[in-house]
Amino acid sequence: MAKILIAPANALTVAPAVQEEVEMPKVRKEIAKTAPKVTVRTRETAETMATKQKDIAVSEFFAKNRHLLGFDNPRKALLTTVKEAVDNSLDACEEAGILPNVTIVIEDLQPDRPANAKQSRYRVTVVDNGPGIVRKQVENVFGRLLFGSKFHRLKMSRGQQGIGISAAGMYGLITTGKPMVIHTRPGSKKPAHHIELAMNTKTNRAEVTVDDETQDFPPARLRTVNAGTRDPGFLNSEDYITGTSVSIELEGLYRKGRGSVDEFLELTAIANPHARITFVPASRISADDQEEVVLGNAQKDAVHADALTQEAAHRTPGQSDGSASAQSAAPDSSPNGVDPTLTTIEKDGVIFFPRGTDQLPPETTEIQPHPKGIELGILIQMMRDFEDANKQGGTLFNFLQEKFSRVSPSKASDFCKACDAHSRTKVSDLEPKQIEDLFKAFQDAKLPPPPTDCLAPIGVRQMLAGMLKGVKAEFYAASSREPDVYRGRPFQIEAAIAFGGELPTEETARVIRFANRVPLLFQPSACSSFKAVAETGWRNYNLSQPRGSLPNGPIVVMIHMASVWVPFTSESKEAIADYDEIRKEMKLALMECGRKLGTYLRKRQKMQREAARRDVFERYIGEISKAVNAINGTDTKKLYEALLAEARKRTAIADAELDEEGKVIKKDETDELKNDEGVVLVESRAAHLAQNEPTQEGAGTSVPESSEDDGNIVRLNGKPRKKKRNSTRDED
Repeated sequence: MAKILIAPANALTVAPAVQEEVEMPKVRKEIAKTAPKVTVRTRETAETMATKQKDIAVSEFFAKNRHLLGFDNPRKALLTTVKEAVDNSLDACEEAGILPNVTIVIEDLQPDRPANAKQSRYRVTVVDNGPGIVRKQVENVFGRLLFGSKFHRLKMSRGQQGIGISAAGMYGLITTGKPMVIHTRPGSKKPAHHIELAMNTKTNRAEVTVDDETQDFPPARLRTVNAGTRDPGFLNSEDYITGTSVSIELEGLYRKGRGSVDEFLELTAIANPHARITFVPASRISADDQEEVVLGNAQKDAVHADALTQEAAHRTPGQSDGSASAQSAAPDSSPNGVDPTLTTIEKDGVIFFPRGTDQLPPETTEIQPHPKGIELGILIQMMRDFEDANKQGGTLFNFLQEKFSRVSPSKASDFCKACDAHSRTKVSDLEPKQIEDLFKAFQDAKLPPPPTDCLAPIGVRQMLAGMLKGVKAEFYAASSREPDVYRGRPFQIEAAIAFGGELPTEETARVIRFANRVPLLFQPSACSSFKAVAETGWRNYNLSQPRGSLPNGPIVVMIHMASVWVPFTSESKEAIADYDEIRKEMKLALMECGRKLGTYLRKRQKMQREAARRDVFERYIGEISKAVNAINGTDTKKLYEALLAEARKRTAIADAELDEEGKVIKKDETDELKNDEGVVLVESRAAHLAQNEPTQEGAGTSVPESSEDDGNIVRLNGKPRKKKRNSTRDED
């Protein structure tokens, strides 16, 4: 029987269950309105994914990853642009056998910018007197990445990849939208080509907007930049009969100090004394918050032209005036034809780095790969290329003789036997197993190292000349190692050190790195050069050195690597990869310089101790002579001279002179001094005179720890020579 529930008459509420049934449809409708729509994801297939894949040009990749090329901040971008253009100019001049004249002009296009601006717009122009570029190659050289003649050849050069100057133009196009402006004259009797081009990053090809013939080379516009460029000798057409000028407009930041354009050009002048470099810096310099450095401010280090003119007026006839334009013979007092008056010159906003020598670096020759420096895959590709070049079918014997270095005819026959082949066997007939056997024979064979005529090292004399010019020290030493091999590629390590003088005594050693005569200014801790300096035991040479760090004290270390292929850590070419063979050679070169420095420091310390000891003797022998005279009437003067002679005899080391290795020079004329061109000593004139003049009664003699600013004396190979401040020395 059903039960009926009757609610009270005054009940106004609805039962909870009934109320829920009434409100739920409304809630569902509201949720449906606000909830996001759920889409059904379609699955990708191989066909649909294939439609989204496309080829990427190398220029498009580097446009998005320009930090890999050294364009990661405005200041570094400006330096990289100058560096790539200068490297190309020096390479072109040397390859053509021309003494380089390179002019760098940086124009500030926004001089009225706020003081706190993080960057500005500049126009960088680099002009050289090289052989020029033929018209049909201009688009490829300046408008394509990875195009050039240096990548595939085993020959020392500054450029390697064919990226630098094209990447600089691409960066300028990205930041300012302006194309590169090129003027090139490939012949003295031919008109120059004026070309404006921009790189299409999608196709890695250049798009030319202007193509004219002109007689305006070097561009006359550059002679109106400032007062110094209006000089008739600036960009003299007689010095630029042929050559190339490239202008790039870009966003950058010009600032002095470490990692600046000034430092790069100073170091380039040190490593390339055969080049004459003219630099026109920007009219406005950004606030420099960089620390003071030994090298890095060309305008500060330069001698003003007016001072040189006044100094020349007081010279005797026949002496060099030291100007940038004068390349006269060195004075007779200079050793080995070195002109000590050459120095960086500044005149009306133009800085000149004069040519230190008229001798070009040794001409290098291209070599073939060494059998021990290739991998199996490279060997297979070389065989395929050889087959394509010899349609009639090249033999294995000819392949080994033509495509490898240091493989004699007898050794080529041995390699043929090792892979179970005849000398007349065609390369195309070799089986994969035979190729592997040939590769193993390469690894097990005893072969001479690769030829080294492909290298052009700086040289000991030139390194000392550069260090004398750029670093004010009292002791210089240099070392050049014999060529060695890594991965079948020859390389040579050179090192130099400068100690004392005006260098700061409480700071960490400064390391100056070069690769193929090009300064490396960034990523020092990632460089093999830096690691080699830190791993060298400088404590053995009387220097303080924290564990695993650079030495402390007034010392500058220079390391140069010359190679047919420098193993850089990145495309920006800022650090040398850490190969064991390379680091070992660097350490051996540094140890050789360190031994010379240690010998010098130990002798100098002993000389200082003996000089102090003589001071004690001389302080009392006068009183002793008077007292003895009062006691027994002995002649005071004779007794004083006898006691003084005995004091000098017992402290004779204080009057000694040191040779190039820091060893004491004997006074006996029959003793032959070791002729070492790896060391230069600089001491003050006062100390030199004090060692050769009679000592006054009661006066002591001491050896100063560092050179003075006025009247320095350079001892080169044991011979004292007058040295002017900011002087430079180089080889004959």
